[in-house]
This record gives sequence, structure tokens and C-alpha cells, in this order.
Amino acid sequence: MFLDRNDDRAWKAATIAERLGLETDAVSAILSRPKERDLVRHKSPYWAITDDTDRLRAAYRFHRHHEGADEQYGEERLEELRTDEMEQVQ
Repeated sequence: MFLDRNDDRAWKAATIAERLGLETDAVSAILSRPKERDLVRHKSPYWAITDDTDRLRAAYRFHRHHEGADEQYGEERLEELRTDEMEQVQ
């Protein structure tokens, strides 16, 4: 993750986007999910990685676990898992 590799300061979404070749809106959307999990901090317009190293390590372990499961069993695709009993998610 960009913020983890560049944890010496906070970054604007536009700068992160430029460095990664992404749209600024995409970066903000992408970072909103780890923000909900307290993995990144946001004080407009700046983003930074959390100082909570235990939380960060746990998140990386969880991510590696799921990557390993995907490699071993293949990625799950919602359409393949869908049944008639499933509720529609909006």
C-alpha cells in the first residue's frame, strides 16, 4: 500500500493518484474502506497510514490469508454463489 511504503508524511489524494496512475476520485474511494477500519487517517485533504502497528499487522495477515485461500481454492464470484434464496443487495 502506498501510504505504508511512504509513511513519513501525509499525502493528498491527488498526489497519490498521480504517483499510482489513478484518478483522484478513485484513490479517495479506495482509501475510504481502510479508513472505516481505522487503517488510515484522513484530515482533509491529507491521508496517512495509521500509527497502530498492531492493527496494521493484523490487517496485512488477514489480507495474506485471503490471498492464499484465493490461490488455493480460486476466487469466489458472487454470480456463481447466487441462489434463489438470496436477498438482493442494493
